[in-house]
Formats: sequence, structure tokens, C-alpha cells
Amino acid sequence: MQLDRLTVHLRKRSSWEAIELGTALVRRHAAAIWKPWLLLTGTVFVAVNAAAWAIDQIWLAAWLMWWLKPVFDRIPLFVISRAAFGDTPSTGRTLRAQWDWGWRPLLSYLTWRRLSPARSVFMPIELLEGGDRKQQRERRRTLGGPVYLLTFLLVLVCVNFELVLFLGFAVGIFFFIPIEYLPESARAAWSLVFQSPPVWVEIGINALVWTAVSIIEPFFVGAGFGLYLNQRAQLEAWDVELVLRKLRKRLTAATVPFALALVWCLSVPGDALAQGVDGGRPVSTCTADSDDRTMHLSEVFGDRFQDPADFQKAAEQAYQDPLLNNKRKISAWRKRNAQAPRELSDLPDFPLAKLIAFIAEWGLWIIVGSLVVLLLATAPRWLPWMRGSFKRTKPKESKIQTDISLVPEHLPDDIVAEARRLWRDDKPRHALALLYRGSVEAMSERACVILPPGATEAQCLRAARKMPDADDRGLFAKMVRIWQYAAYAWKLPDEQEFEALLEELRQRYRWGT
Repeated sequence: MQLDRLTVHLRKRSSWEAIELGTALVRRHAAAIWKPWLLLTGTVFVAVNAAAWAIDQIWLAAWLMWWLKPVFDRIPLFVISRAAFGDTPSTGRTLRAQWDWGWRPLLSYLTWRRLSPARSVFMPIELLEGGDRKQQRERRRTLGGPVYLLTFLLVLVCVNFELVLFLGFAVGIFFFIPIEYLPESARAAWSLVFQSPPVWVEIGINALVWTAVSIIEPFFVGAGFGLYLNQRAQLEAWDVELVLRKLRKRLTAATVPFALALVWCLSVPGDALAQGVDGGRPVSTCTADSDDRTMHLSEVFGDRFQDPADFQKAAEQAYQDPLLNNKRKISAWRKRNAQAPRELSDLPDFPLAKLIAFIAEWGLWIIVGSLVVLLLATAPRWLPWMRGSFKRTKPKESKIQTDISLVPEHLPDDIVAEARRLWRDDKPRHALALLYRGSVEAMSERACVILPPGATEAQCLRAARKMPDADDRGLFAKMVRIWQYAAYAWKLPDEQEFEALLEELRQRYRWGT
């Protein structure tokens, strides 16, 4: 990693700032990204749409272009990964690199990892770092784990931007249509797109989707690369490494003068240096005597120093002390509320504060006690019912009587004569029930439907729509309406209306012939 060539200013950034850094890299190197992108994706777009047209499956082309996104994502990743270190590749170099750069990791991104939201962060790990599977797994967990949720939000934002661009392009076409022709054009466009779209409409929709994806996808890759770069810079302390490298350069540049000064200091006799005094005090002293320069441990520690072996043993024991380790793992059970609860007497002397504290502490018990008292007070009402000895009142008879049960199971041969007899015997509801049941049987035969047991009037009306004759449907609806008025509203037809209904039913359903 050539950090000295990095063109990005290293500092502590949040994850959203890292995303902005990646999009800024894409904007700065837009020409180097979109030229090879349009050349490669445009060629693939034409090829897959031509193949889909040949087999009359245009939707397959849109699906393939979406599925091959990880293959196309290598273009902006290749450009910004080189441009971030001052080496912006040309269009030809970027296209040539696609044939031999990172094909092995693409197998996972085109299969089980295709729908992973962290694809933009994981791809730089495998394409730029390499390594075996175990190393890549650890790197994905270390670099992608802290920002995994953020990558999901990033995918959601990019998908919404693509959808907005697609709809904007589609609606923008109507801006070129005169206002007086706009309603007819809108209806024609609706029928073209949703009813029976021709081939050129489907290819046009694919082209709009490809345009929207081509605008947003490089920013998606750049945002993921920004997150990857920020995670590595923080975990590996790139800023500290850069400072150390600059310090090394400065020290390397000063090595020769320092060596010359040291040689001169060692070569000059000590008496000559001792002559430089200031007020009787020596300015500097330099001697080559190794015995004088050596300071023994006994001189430092004095009488407390006994044996170097004992000192070395004590030092090793000190290094084994767990307090010197930078990592410790302590497991213990702790109570959630470690602090002791405050008593009411510890509260300030405010009546309202003590009242609120009393309700908070004893409120639940007060509610439970109130419920118990309420249950005991109402026990005479609910306890007999729980024991099963409560005398339930009989349900009131409904005023709505259909009287269908009084109709015989098998319809008579002459339904009209039987209904007229019931009407004259002062049983009009029985007569209408018979006519309704006969109409339902006739409707079932003419509509070729089988009604479920206990079918309602609404179900019968829906089934009657299958009768081919409109007059039959109208007569059945009229019969249902008269029967509903009689059964539920107690509104009966008069004599003339009843006779007219009988005659109409007899002629239409051929009853009595």
C-alpha cells in the first residue's frame, strides 16, 4: 500500500462522510469512469436485447442487465482505486483490465451474494486485497460488519434514485407533446405499455432503465469504496503511518550531517572540548572513554541492586502480570439497577413529588387491589353464570321470517298454480317463497351453475350473471328484489302485481306447460 501517493486527505470521518468521499472521487474522475462504462455496458445492452428479440423475450434482456451489475461494477472500482493513489487509468487500460482482473470472486457475486446489500464494500476486499477464503472472510467481518446496516440504507437510496430517474425520463417524453393532444397521447401510451406493448416499446423501456442505472451505479460503487477506505484508514491507522514515514524521510535526510558531527565529536580530544567554558562552567564535555560513559545498574539502584539474574527474573514476573496486558475478558452477573432504590423519605420535601413517587411505587398494587374488590363486589352477577346455573333469557324471535322452510323439498309440477293457491289461502309470503325458490332452480339450470347450500340472494344474483339471455337476468333480479321486500321489509305486492309476476314467470320459465 503506497500511502505516500494517496491523494485523499486522511482524517477521522463518519460513515456518511466516507460515502460522500466516495461519490466525490466518482465526480472527480467522471470521464475516466463513464467512457469505459458506456462502451462496455452499451455493447452488452445491444447484444442481449438483440438476442432477447430473436427469441421474443424482451424482459429477459432487462433481467440479464440487472443480474450482470457486479461485472460492470468493476469498471468504476478499478478507476477510483487507482485514481485515489494518483494513477488515473485511461479508457483502454480500464477495458483491457476487465478481461483479467477479478473474475474468480465474481462467481459468488453472481450467485449467493448477488442480493447482498454490502456488495459495494465486499468487492474491494476481494478484488484489491486478494488472499485466501479464510482471510477474506475475516476481512469482510472486520471491515463490513460495522457498516452493514448503512450499506442496506445505501442500496435503498440508490434504488429510489434509479426509480425517480426512470419515471422522470418516461414522463419527460410528454413535455414534447402539445397540450391539446396530451389526453389522447396519455391513453395511447397507457394502452401501448400495459395492454399489448410492441417490441420497440419494451426495448425503449429497457433503454430508460439502462440509462438510469448507468447514472447511479458508479456512485453506488464509489460510496462503497469510500466506506472501505475509511474503515481501513481507521483500523490500520494510516494517518499515523504517514506521519512516521515523513519522520523517517526527515531522519534519513539528516543522517549524513549527524554522522559527520558524531565522527568529529569522537575524534577531538576531551581536553580540547573541556576548554570551552562559560563563567567557570564547562559548556560541553565529550570523551571516548567507554568506562566513563557506561552507567551500571548498581550505580542506578545503589545498595538495593543485588544480582542481574534476580533482576531479570523479577522483570519477567512483572511482564506476566495480567494488569500489563492490553486486553482482558471479565464475565460477571450484575443487577440491572445497581443503585439502591431511593426511599420516599429521601425525596425533597415537596408534596407533589412525594405523591408522584407514591403512585409510581404503589400504583400497580392499587390497581390490582381495586380489580379484586370490583370482582368480589360483582360476584353475584358473574359467579352463577360461571357455574352454569345462570338462567339465560330466550332469544327473541326475529320478525324477519323467510318461510322458505315451509316450501316442500321438491317443487310441485305446476308452480304457478300452487303459488296462486297459497296467495288465496292468505299465505302471500309462502307464495313468494315458492316463486323465489323456483326462480333459483330455473336460474341454476340456464346459467349451468351449482349453488352451495344456503346460498344468499347476493350469491344468486352473482351467479345469474352467467345466464346468456339479458331478459332472464332482468326477470331474476326483479324476483329477488320482490322477495327481499317481502322477507325483510314486510312489503308485499298487491293482487295485480302478483298476477303480473306470475304471468311473466310462467312465460319466461315455461312453468305449467
